Amino acid sequence: MKKTSHTDKQRDKQREEDALMLLTEDHQEVKELFAEFAKLAESQSSAKTKAKAEMVGEICRQLTIHTQLEEEIFYPAVRDAIKDKFIMDEADVEHSVAKALIAELEAMEPTQDHYDAKVIVLGESVAHHIKEEEDEIFPKATKAKIDTIALGAELTQRKQELLAEKKGEESTKAKKPKSH
Repeated sequence: MKKTSHTDKQRDKQREEDALMLLTEDHQEVKELFAEFAKLAESQSSAKTKAKAEMVGEICRQLTIHTQLEEEIFYPAVRDAIKDKFIMDEADVEHSVAKALIAELEAMEPTQDHYDAKVIVLGESVAHHIKEEEDEIFPKATKAKIDTIALGAELTQRKQELLAEKKGEESTKAKKPKSH
């Protein structure tokens, strides 16, 4: 059995905290959620309504946190380093489109017209955005020698804060009696 050295552990820790790896992991998680939703949407069973609502809630929660992390921490660092205003502006607009659809979905019930279509369009838009980030922005960030480890540590800390805030919001909502 191979002994794990202190240096190996440091490298593993750095890989875990690399901003590009963290963002890619988020991308993969949300792509999987959209794929699961697509399967649920195919079956028009009313028994799937609650499952769809829960899945869309999770998609919206993850995307909201992810976009906030990118806008607060990752994008400003990348924008300054890569000097490609157009691609960063496009990413900002794609975030705006996603946020608009998220807001619409959060205000809807799964049984309403266009609910499934909006989730599918959100998924397609996000897939396009992910491809551009991973194929264009991430390589430019790497080439610009951005300190992705330091950014990753910032992203990790801020994500924990946002998750705690969301959890607090959700527990507050759950405690409030519904008015009729």
